Amino acid sequence: MKFISLTSSKRGLSSKPKRLLPALLIPLLLAGSAVSAQTDSARVNSLNEVVVKSIRATEKTGMSFTNVGKKELRKQNLGQDIPFLLNQLPSVVSTSDAGAGVGYTGIRIRGTDPTRINVTVNGIPFNDSESQGVFWVNMPDFSSSVQSIQVQRGVGTSTNGAGAFGASINVNTLSYEKDPYAETNISVGSFNTIKTNVLASTGLMNDHFVIDTRLSRIASDGFIDRSGSNLRSFFLSGGYYAKDNFIRLNVFSGKEITKQAWEGVPESAAKGDLKGINDYVSRNYFDDAYKNELISRGRKFNPYTYDNQVDNYQQDHYQLISSFKLNQYWRFNPTLHYTYGRGFYEQYRPDDKFSSYGLPNITIGNTEIKRSDLIRRKWLDNHFYGGVWSFDYEGPSKINATIGGGWNRYEGKHFGEVIWARYNPSSDTKYKWYNNKGTKNDFNIYTKAFYQFNPKLNAYVDLQYRAVNLSILGIADKLQSVDYSKTFNFFNPKLGLNYAMSQTSSAYLSYAVGNKEPGRQDFVDNAPAVPKHETLQDLELGYRVNTGTFKAEANVYYMNYKDQLVLTGKVNNVGEAIRMNVADSYRAGLELQASARLSPMWVIGANATFSRNKIRDFTETIPSETEGKTIINQYSNTDISFSPNLIAGGQLSFMPHRRFEITLLSKYVSKQFLDNTASESKKIDAFFVNDLRLVFTPAPKLLKELQISLLVNNIFNHQYESNGYTYSYEYEGVVTENFLFPQAGINFLSAVRLRF
Repeated sequence: MKFISLTSSKRGLSSKPKRLLPALLIPLLLAGSAVSAQTDSARVNSLNEVVVKSIRATEKTGMSFTNVGKKELRKQNLGQDIPFLLNQLPSVVSTSDAGAGVGYTGIRIRGTDPTRINVTVNGIPFNDSESQGVFWVNMPDFSSSVQSIQVQRGVGTSTNGAGAFGASINVNTLSYEKDPYAETNISVGSFNTIKTNVLASTGLMNDHFVIDTRLSRIASDGFIDRSGSNLRSFFLSGGYYAKDNFIRLNVFSGKEITKQAWEGVPESAAKGDLKGINDYVSRNYFDDAYKNELISRGRKFNPYTYDNQVDNYQQDHYQLISSFKLNQYWRFNPTLHYTYGRGFYEQYRPDDKFSSYGLPNITIGNTEIKRSDLIRRKWLDNHFYGGVWSFDYEGPSKINATIGGGWNRYEGKHFGEVIWARYNPSSDTKYKWYNNKGTKNDFNIYTKAFYQFNPKLNAYVDLQYRAVNLSILGIADKLQSVDYSKTFNFFNPKLGLNYAMSQTSSAYLSYAVGNKEPGRQDFVDNAPAVPKHETLQDLELGYRVNTGTFKAEANVYYMNYKDQLVLTGKVNNVGEAIRMNVADSYRAGLELQASARLSPMWVIGANATFSRNKIRDFTETIPSETEGKTIINQYSNTDISFSPNLIAGGQLSFMPHRRFEITLLSKYVSKQFLDNTASESKKIDAFFVNDLRLVFTPAPKLLKELQISLLVNNIFNHQYESNGYTYSYEYEGVVTENFLFPQAGINFLSAVRLRF
């Protein structure tokens, strides 16, 4: 995993869940069972929903959100990661390092990067505590166990994870099916992609018990050279349901071995610019073999040729989720969780300086050797645990309320080992050149209430207090000291109004404040400078209409930031984006979406986001590679990096038969700048990509369900890039190096789903 820390190993798989089961919960369950043993599937699913209810938005909360159900996810779930399953949602841009949606994938919403997108799974925080990002590669095929996803845009409702600065993604795995089943899914496609899984469920046994399980494997060579993935995962869940109470234990794990493709492709190679390739090779002193590889491989070029240049990571999760009805009006929802993880990236480093590793030079004969080819590993070994809870009140009055919160602790070890060197000045076969430890305690408490003034008007109030203590102690990979300790105290109020104009339409208004601490990598990459925390004020105004056959929404937002951490366009030596504070910036836009059933055979849907994303004053620093002066450039009202002014999506579905569906999926993203200078020489070109999806669901007598799917991505073979980075330096003039992440041309995935 590139910079996540919520990982795991097989150690403790059988014993950890037992420790998480408090004896106190057993009498509560039995008490509920004694009241009534009559539990039907509708009631059980209703109990499941209360766990995510306290953090999900509704039409009464006065904010913009989209719900995606299991049926829609299943149509698109042929092996690609969740960011690609959500690609058609408003304001979303998805990207893939390997170019085809398998392996490392990313998502941006309203231009904000994954570290500002708060992800919870069954109400439990999923973002890495230190980097604050989410790495879906660590949870391969997780979408096959997902029942629904809600994406909230903007600050969103108070949740138990880190503060949201662009969006929240709330994932629910808890729903179940009443009857037992067994299912298998097999997908094959371009780049030797194959996905296989097996799912099974007992259904509801004796009106009380249910067990669900899944075992998955995904493998792909990737579009980019040497970007293959070998991914394995499992999901196991068991629940006990009484009349009004339940307890459920989830254990799920992901193991990934992914070839590294995070350096990107030089822009000249991606564009087929022979002069640009020659200039790039010349100024970086590469040889003819390297140049020939750039020319011959072009958009598929990967500079990493070492066979074991991999990311090797495992992640295990344990969740104990429960809900108890206390009386006629109150319900208590406590949850405990634990995640254990470890893994490394292995890298071949040609001609590295000994001094970069704190090693002395060596002398052989009369020759002093200062550099050597070497192989190194950068390790993570960490634990994440805690609890989240909520009390829900639903009474006869005009007020419904939730009081909730959580406490979570992260403990992470970071260290690097040199495991081989052509010339080795150390007698240690695994020389450790850096070692540091990070800890983070995160506490939050919130209260949310709805008040119904009259049948048409309701108000929403959400008040959250969050306290975060972040501590880093030790030496980082550049031998820099990263000793740091800081406590942040945040108050995040949110207010909303919703007015039902008719039975089919409503308008809403909301105002929310969010505060967010810097991530670990912000301290490491900017040391000795200390980054500041960010503050966001988010104003949203919207209108919804739903007549059954026609749905539409218009939402206007203004997100005003103080000390926003924006991407500089640079990356560090393991591909992580480097960020910096800017004092005054904003994102403002209009989100439009609509869908209509034109006839029994035709359904159309579209969305578009028009936005302005600006930094009011920005200072660019260009370092000198010689003894020349550092260049300082000042910009006013410049564009925020990776924030396109237009994002649009569309779907057109044709159903010539009730069991056969043909859908055209389109996505347009306008140009994006690689840094914050709005320079036309540092940008990602606009792209317009179309996919074609065919789904056939015959009704065989020997199976419960049969589904045959074909997904043809990029049917017009458009050459485009969805991500990149840049850096500039002064060397007899300003030199700029751009690197892009090309996405695959036309490619396909086909799948068959069998349910027994």
